[in-house]
Amino acid sequence: MAAIADMTLEDLKDLIVTVIEEQRASHFFGQLDMDDAELGLMDTRDNRSLEEVFASIEQNRWTPPADAPSPAEMIREDRDSR
Repeated sequence: MAAIADMTLEDLKDLIVTVIEEQRASHFFGQLDMDDAELGLMDTRDNRSLEEVFASIEQNRWTPPADAPSPAEMIREDRDSR
């Protein structure tokens, strides 16, 4: 299975639907005899400290340019263009 970053939106939706359906099935029919690798799930554990996570957030934060429209302005523009 492709990495999530390489998936199209439709592939990601299909994966989500599949996982939800398998979870519902396991709820009604008991646990499935499948491990995470067979389900195509990745290990999402993150061993970073909170300080490292906060530093990463700060480092990767994006601030729009001063002349960028506000979200409300973008919504109005989208609404009015229809």
